[in-house]
Amino acid sequence: MKPFLGAVLLGLVCVPVRAQTPSAPPAAADPAFVVGAPTGPPLSGTVLAARTEAVAALLRCPVCQGLSVADSPASMAQNMKGEVRALLARGYAEDQVLAYFERSYGEFVRLQPPLRGVNWLVWLGPLAGLLAGGAVVAMTLRRAPASPPEPLDPAAALPGRDSLPADDPKLAAAVLRVRELAYGWPGGKPPGTAAS
Repeated sequence: MKPFLGAVLLGLVCVPVRAQTPSAPPAAADPAFVVGAPTGPPLSGTVLAARTEAVAALLRCPVCQGLSVADSPASMAQNMKGEVRALLARGYAEDQVLAYFERSYGEFVRLQPPLRGVNWLVWLGPLAGLLAGGAVVAMTLRRAPASPPEPLDPAAALPGRDSLPADDPKLAAAVLRVRELAYGWPGGKPPGTAAS
């Protein structure tokens, strides 16, 4: 019975594996499946290079913060720029190229999001904030008093040079002592005043 069990185990281990054939790439990777047939003329030469730079400048690099694909030194951005070049060479229009990358990366990939849906807030939010701030400033200025308040009489508000606190004798003695130490006045009284 042992040889039989060994043969069964050996058979399980040595099951032939069917050869895997490489499958075709998914249809979603084909730009024609994503954005349709090319609508523009195929480009080449300097026109292709100029359009590649222009369209790559509209795409955000997914790796770098705030840099376009045209400006980014990242290898991913260079690969995306190569894809842009290939799509333009096949005759895809700018809006088709942008839609192709938007399908893969979402609207974030566009440096200038289109005016639709929640993106209206991105475009109109700063203007609304500026208008609201102007309204707050206008309302504040409108509430301001028309005439300035009456100025205080400086002579009435501040004590005189020779005055002492009358309601606190300890504080009056301390002020006299400070004047004596600071100015050298005998008894803390300025020269020319009668000592009391």
